[in-house]
Amino acid sequence: RVSDHFRGSGFAIFAKLLEQEGTEIRAIPAPGGGSRKFCDRMNAFAQKEGLPGMGYIFWRSGENGMEAAGPLAKNIGPERTEAIRQQIGLDVGDAAFFLGGKPKTFEAVAGRARNVIGEELNLTDENRFSFAWIVDFPIYEQDAETGKIDFEHNPFSMPQGGMEALEGDPLAVLGYQYDLSCNGYELVSGAIRNHKPEIMFKAFEIAGYDESEVRKRFGGMVNAFQFGAPPHGGCAAGIDRIVMLLADEANIREVIMFPMNQRAEDLMMDAPSQPMADQLMELNLRVIQQD
Repeated sequence: RVSDHFRGSGFAIFAKLLEQEGTEIRAIPAPGGGSRKFCDRMNAFAQKEGLPGMGYIFWRSGENGMEAAGPLAKNIGPERTEAIRQQIGLDVGDAAFFLGGKPKTFEAVAGRARNVIGEELNLTDENRFSFAWIVDFPIYEQDAETGKIDFEHNPFSMPQGGMEALEGDPLAVLGYQYDLSCNGYELVSGAIRNHKPEIMFKAFEIAGYDESEVRKRFGGMVNAFQFGAPPHGGCAAGIDRIVMLLADEANIREVIMFPMNQRAEDLMMDAPSQPMADQLMELNLRVIQQD
């Protein structure tokens, strides 16, 4: 996060953006990417992804030593530019790209941009398995248009802090959820179950579901927990993804015995196929033909 370097700066787009609540500026370092040609190529990538573009700064040798170049460098000045360089640890011949706004609006593109930078600049070690635990998932999110609070992740996970946490800001509530990632692929996902009915009712109430609706939808679970289910949790591993990494395959379909194609068709079983009339009758379904 490099928001402080742009707050009140001469780059009006980022400076005004940071006046809005919940916004920030993030940098993607690109060691070895310090050329205008590469920076313009990455800017074009961002535009193809639906963004206006990515700001960038690159560092090169000048008459008086190292100098910063690019549109951002001209607008924010040498002191702020140098502070950014020192914070993210770059040098001559390196570059940095910048995205701003509310994180949810640009994080996915930023992740893809980072992968492209790593591939094009040969920054990725192809012979290494890099693992990372992803924790502290937010339980709730807020719809930008309606303002409604809803579940962002597993609604049945235990909130960190229990009932006390649910009495505060819903958007600050984190869940006991965890993923294990390797080289950017999710291999394991799990959580600690919310096993206390009173906490479950409160969690769903925040998302707009009253107790009667929770009992109607999840009565079996609620009744079981009322008999005193112990704290419990776990995780599930994606064995096919693990095999894909071990086999050095780029596509998971290469390690599945009977994979579906890109249209979700199982060619071995000829599925999906046209259902028989008695099958539709058994399920009380009918097919409506469309022109």
